[in-house]
Amino acid sequence: MEKKLKNVFVEGAISPDFIANSIAKHQSKTTIGAHDIFLGQVRADDIEGKTVSAIEYTAYENMANQKFHEIRESTFSKFDITCMHIYHSLGKVGVGEICLFVFVSSPHRRTAFEALEFVVEEIKAHVPVFGKELFEDDTYQWKVNT
Repeated sequence: MEKKLKNVFVEGAISPDFIANSIAKHQSKTTIGAHDIFLGQVRADDIEGKTVSAIEYTAYENMANQKFHEIRESTFSKFDITCMHIYHSLGKVGVGEICLFVFVSSPHRRTAFEALEFVVEEIKAHVPVFGKELFEDDTYQWKVNT
């Protein structure tokens, strides 16, 4: 079981190549029967007549890393998963780009589905990562997680 917590934060957007390479690295792990992936993408929301052009992410990194560790440990104790990876952007991420990449692997698909949903909901509820929605007119507002 791969339980060590790797660096969670990525500067800027998470690239499709990074995601593909992460998946490819698991081909040698032959006890895995299923992967489930969540990709959080920045939307061009229209808020009170203004359009979001990017989100600038900041975090209380020490506290966030502790929460990521707690979520990871809780997930491994609740679900029969083989491995789990979490990557979250810091800094500016433009609309259409990936800001959150969660990757869960297990011997069976149902477990992967359930574990992934648990992880994403826990991240949204408990990890102190903050998003400043930047509008096309150079104004901003702080994002509220939903």
